[in-house]
Amino acid sequence: MFGAGNQGRSGGRRARPRRAAALALVGAVLTGAAACGGDGATDGDKGGKDARTDGKAPASTPADGAEDAAESAASAGSGEPGTPGISGGSGALSQRDLTALAFTDGEKIGKYTAGEFSLGEPQGEDYTADPAVCQPLVSLAKGATAFDPASEVHRNVDVAEEMVGTTVAVQLRSYNGGGAVAVMKALGAAGKACAGGFVENRAVAKGQYLKVEPVKAPDHGDEAQAYRFTILDVKGTLKLYEYLTVVRSGATTLSFRADILDTKDIGKVPEEVITAQWKKFEAASTR
Repeated sequence: MFGAGNQGRSGGRRARPRRAAALALVGAVLTGAAACGGDGATDGDKGGKDARTDGKAPASTPADGAEDAAESAASAGSGEPGTPGISGGSGALSQRDLTALAFTDGEKIGKYTAGEFSLGEPQGEDYTADPAVCQPLVSLAKGATAFDPASEVHRNVDVAEEMVGTTVAVQLRSYNGGGAVAVMKALGAAGKACAGGFVENRAVAKGQYLKVEPVKAPDHGDEAQAYRFTILDVKGTLKLYEYLTVVRSGATTLSFRADILDTKDIGKVPEEVITAQWKKFEAASTR
């Protein structure tokens, strides 16, 4: 729950404070909640360096497992849209084609509603991790890691009437060559190397991730990974929880990051959101 400022919705709909906004607000908002009901933590399913100050993503020089992933991507060649890549990969989808596979603005998913981010993409390249090997757990945006997507689409999914409720950032990214496979390899390496925690840095805030745990991933696509993050609040007293699920299908990844402005552990990324986006992606991409 740490990083960039408010990520509002388009169309004049209510904007909910997210991540970096939570750094400024969560202490005051959650102190009362902690006094009433504790930190609400559950065990969940089980499936340092000094902070950077230059504001640049460290992943331009990938560390440890990310280096192997970079070599895998390089060996596959740059690729062109619509051309084959390495095993399980293919050419990147165009921005138009990828957008057609994503949720539309105002689309309903059960109690949730999808919308566009009006203040730019969430989890952009200015989100960095210390140590750098943890970067894929923080952001997969263009410029954030060694593997730049050729196209990206971002959607915000939440319950419009809830001020404090689960919010899911749904992000589709398509890569040339072996980029998508390399991203998943780097993500897996980060999940192992950063199990004991890491620091998320941004210009105006830092977030201390205490623990990174694998949780059950959905049975979609060519491969999938899922993680539960335990994060320390700005006052260093309350534990907050966030979930990340990433699914790869060929040259495209579907990322789902769920959080809540509360000490409640939501348990996982809402299944209905993952399933609805996967079905839409699968149906359209196999026509």
